[in-house]
Amino acid sequence: MTAIDAATVAKVARLARIRISADEQDKMAGELTRIMGWIDQLGEVDVAGVEPVAGGAPDVGSTLRWRDDAVTAGGDRDAVTGNAPEET
Repeated sequence: MTAIDAATVAKVARLARIRISADEQDKMAGELTRIMGWIDQLGEVDVAGVEPVAGGAPDVGSTLRWRDDAVTAGGDRDAVTGNAPEET
């Protein structure tokens, strides 16, 4: 199993520009180690004979519809900035 230590959490937090305390680093290291354990368990599942699924649903497959590459709602300044707390 892959173990994540507090130093790795601190490095990732620094790279992501997330400020977390030393106590939070230790807690996060434990949580991430458990998540990595679950990922290891998934790797043990026998998937022989199981067809891969594309797009999240077996009936969709490669028949996803293409949409026009067109600008939408970008020209209406009031609609775009309506939810902003302040305009500058």
